[in-house]
Amino acid sequence: MRSSTRAVVAGLAALAVVTLAGCGDTAAGGSDGKLDVVASFYPLEFIARSVGGDAVNVTTLTAPGVEPHDLELTPKQVGSIAGAKLVVYEQGLQPAVDEAVAQNAKAAGFDIAPAAKLEATGADFEEHEEGEAAATPSGTVEPASYVAPAAQTSDGLDPHFWLDPVRYAAVVQAVTDKLISTDPDHADGYKQRAATLLGEVGKLDTEYKTGLADCKLKTFVTSHEAFAYLAKRYGLTMVGIAGFTPDAEPTPTRIKEVQEIVRSQQVTTIFYEELVSPKVAESIARDVHVKTAVLSPIEGLSDANSQETYLSLMRENLQELRKANSCA
Repeated sequence: MRSSTRAVVAGLAALAVVTLAGCGDTAAGGSDGKLDVVASFYPLEFIARSVGGDAVNVTTLTAPGVEPHDLELTPKQVGSIAGAKLVVYEQGLQPAVDEAVAQNAKAAGFDIAPAAKLEATGADFEEHEEGEAAATPSGTVEPASYVAPAAQTSDGLDPHFWLDPVRYAAVVQAVTDKLISTDPDHADGYKQRAATLLGEVGKLDTEYKTGLADCKLKTFVTSHEAFAYLAKRYGLTMVGIAGFTPDAEPTPTRIKEVQEIVRSQQVTTIFYEELVSPKVAESIARDVHVKTAVLSPIEGLSDANSQETYLSLMRENLQELRKANSCA
């Protein structure tokens, strides 16, 4: 369904590439002396802008308010990919971007997935119909783990590296190195700005370690399986309602499982996110008489948080986790 739509869009977009990118190097080659960079979604856009500074022109493919997992590209966006000097993306997260880079920007494409050292966290990367049989990973209810849905048939690499500051720092360094090799004339500026950003991300890691070190509760429930790396890093257990696709409808079986976990582990809060409907989270919360709150997966900005940054949103997430888990 979605894959077939992507194929149609990608095909139409590819036809437009010659027209859009063939307008000459001035449109995409930095006639103002700046490096033209395309970032596939917000966490990578933040790195590109922070490290690139005034030496780059950054275009993002995922507009504010758009859920990045469901991104479809317009012909104009494919043209920007084809004309960019550097395309920063994460292979496997947004298939439409993967296709566009493979077809139009092999030389300029920079996949950050190797730098993030992605792992198979147990997250469910496929949607399932009610009643489908599936295997459940062992050790799913142990501390510092991810509690996977019972209906699980795949255990792919979890793409949500940016919610772990340590992994995010590794990607900052990788993007910095790529900017330097692509545009060595501005290497000093890239290095200086990267040092500043890495210092802030390092502080963030310290704040999470300190802030989550002494919590009465270790389990948190979220609408989207995005926080497994964070949970593992800081000794928590994440329970996801839906799978990899945040707007997927959980099965009645999964809803019952989550309700039982909330009751048995005395969870106080059901977390939802900004870019998808909170209805399921709110329904579960009502049924088990607990609160709801926002825990941002920071996959993109919305009108409500357009003035925020990766750093400020991560700090807000920390405060929400501390409140929900009664951390000292």
